[in-house]
Amino acid sequence: MSLQYTIGIDEAGRGPLAGPVSVGIVVIPQGFDWTQIENVRDSKKLSEKKRDAVFAQVKEMAANKLLMYSVGFSSAEMIDAHGIVRAIQSAMARALKNLPVDPADCEVLLDGSLVAPAHFTNQRTIIGGDDSEPSISLASICAKVSRDALVVRESSNYPQYGLDIHKGYGTKMHLENIKKHGLSPFHRRSFCKNIMVNQEV
Repeated sequence: MSLQYTIGIDEAGRGPLAGPVSVGIVVIPQGFDWTQIENVRDSKKLSEKKRDAVFAQVKEMAANKLLMYSVGFSSAEMIDAHGIVRAIQSAMARALKNLPVDPADCEVLLDGSLVAPAHFTNQRTIIGGDDSEPSISLASICAKVSRDALVVRESSNYPQYGLDIHKGYGTKMHLENIKKHGLSPFHRRSFCKNIMVNQEV
C-alpha cells in the first residue's frame, strides 16, 4: 500500500531559560502543491513577520482540509522534572494524538536528533532537515510561532523580565532581570542554576 501522508516534525525552544518547549507537526497529503505557500524554510532563517504569515496560511489550509497540523508543549516544570529530551518526546506524543492518521499510512520526517514513537515505523531523522525538507520547515514554523505567542501571552504575568521581547532566551537583558528579580515559576530552574540570583520566587 502506498503512503498517503508525509509528516514533518520539529521542535522550538530547546535552549531558552524560561517557558515551554514546543513540538510542531504537519501532516501533508501526497500530491500537495508546495507552490501554495511561500517562504517555507527553517523558521530561524525567517523574520517574525514572515513566520506569522506562513503560520496564518497553515491555519487557513487546515480549516480547508488541505493539510493538518498540531503543536504540543511541555512546561518549564516538566523540563526541570524530566529533562529536555523527555519533555520534547512528551510534547511530540501529545501533538501526534491530536492528528487522526494511521501510522502505517505515513512517512515521518524529523529534524536533528528527534525520534517519533516506535509505532511510526516509517520514519527518518534528517540533520538540517528544517532547511532541506519543506514538511519539517513548516513544522518548525508552527512550533516557533506557537511557542512565541504563548510566551508573549504569559509575559504579562511576569512583566519584570521582558519575556515578550526575548521569548525566554538568555539575552543580556534577560540575565540581568533574573539577577535582579530572581526566578519566576515560568523559568526553567535546571537551565538557570549557574546564574547568580538575589532571590528566588
